Amino acid sequence: ARDAVFTPVAQAAQNRAATETFAHALSLSIDFHQTKRTGALSRTIDRGARAMDFLIRGLVFNIAPTLVELVLAAAVLARAYDWRFAATAIVTVVIYGVLTFSISNWRIGHRRELNEADAEAASRAVDALLNYETVKTFGAEDRAVGAYERALATYGAAQIKATNSLSLLNVVQSLIMSLGLAVMAVLAGSEAAAGRIGPGDITAVVLILVNLYQPLNFLGFAYREIRQSFIDMESMMDLRRQGADVADAPDAIDLPPTGDRRGGAVAFEGVSFRHGARSDGLTDVGFVAQPGQTVAIVGPSGAGKTTLVRLALRMIDPQAGRVTLDGHDLKALTQVSLRRAVALVPQDVALFNDTIAANIAFGRPDATEEEVWGAARSAELGDFIGNLPEGMETKVGERGLKLSGGERQRVGIARALLADPRVLILDEATSALDSRTEAAIQATLRKAREGRTTLVVAHRLSTIADADEIIVLRRGKVVERGPHADLLAAEGEYAALWRRQTRGKVAAE
Repeated sequence: ARDAVFTPVAQAAQNRAATETFAHALSLSIDFHQTKRTGALSRTIDRGARAMDFLIRGLVFNIAPTLVELVLAAAVLARAYDWRFAATAIVTVVIYGVLTFSISNWRIGHRRELNEADAEAASRAVDALLNYETVKTFGAEDRAVGAYERALATYGAAQIKATNSLSLLNVVQSLIMSLGLAVMAVLAGSEAAAGRIGPGDITAVVLILVNLYQPLNFLGFAYREIRQSFIDMESMMDLRRQGADVADAPDAIDLPPTGDRRGGAVAFEGVSFRHGARSDGLTDVGFVAQPGQTVAIVGPSGAGKTTLVRLALRMIDPQAGRVTLDGHDLKALTQVSLRRAVALVPQDVALFNDTIAANIAFGRPDATEEEVWGAARSAELGDFIGNLPEGMETKVGERGLKLSGGERQRVGIARALLADPRVLILDEATSALDSRTEAAIQATLRKAREGRTTLVVAHRLSTIADADEIIVLRRGKVVERGPHADLLAAEGEYAALWRRQTRGKVAAE
């Protein structure tokens, strides 16, 4: 009856702990997720949630009833027989409890080492499986297996140490119980020899103590498990205590809808940002992308182009200045409403291990089948999907690895088009496409720019020659801006980049 009643409660608590921790992990900043180890994080959430279940069961159904039973047994022994019987039972329990708690506290370090080794082994396995193609490409299977084997060896050593310390605790507990029972038997025997109690009373006293030992023995187990549960929950609670660098303000508002389909106005006003691990960052960057305009951002690697994209999506917040959308500071908007208004097509499109249809509809899950097909055709995917045996229901594999790089990019473009944002960000969105497909996609993207503002990050300058304005970054600063023709005429940084690329193209031809 207890299990039938309590199991739904324990399961609900476990599910809630796991769900809240998972949601908190997703809310953390991009810096956290760039340094996390996926396998270790997953194991932390799983182990902490399971510990919650045992913690509740141990406290409610084991420790409290055992303490009540001890009090009742001591009262019976003192009232029916002699105070020395009650004192023996109490002293035995106290010594048992003190030694159990002391040794269990000493074992905490062993359990913590065990958890760390377990997380390390899990992260090694998940890292190798996620990067299977890289491991295979470099023939590093033996190295990956060796690293996993070493992690398991460390885990095994920690497990042996934890098991040996548990055995020591069990021996000490058994010894205390045996000594207490022996003292009780001697007391009862001396009382019977003096004629103050009968043989049946000896049996009664011994049985009371034996029956008291049964929950007491489980009390020791429960305390050990509760302590271990606290250790298992440590990492989960540490994760939940981490604050998100980017969070909604208490008075954040949803982005108001627009009365037309001109796109959003994106403005960078004196924005500065510097990563902790980099010497360079963005310094006093300012420009405005007017509604419906296409603004391109170019520059050498490390110039700050990706940082600008993350600022526009509010993945990070500027350390100085502000970024606005339609006159609203991004910090004053809810992140959900902002992400509905801004869509990104990254250079390396990440897909879920699901169907093509589910991946295209991820940005707008309520889209109809016809709308999904329309987005796919706009991204030049219609013929490709139509020729697949399972069509839209084709599974794309882990991270979309069953598709080529160009196919993944086209799925990413279709996903962004279906989301129908007012601001579209293209971060090298056609870098993995062949020339013919790129030309077709560029034509599609030119149509897609109608009615929305577009920010384009590009290395190939030929793809952004028709942009309304081109922003040239160097070492985090805007060094040039203007249309393609004006920048070529200025004979500056942009013109030098253009000449290098066109010279290389001519030489290749």
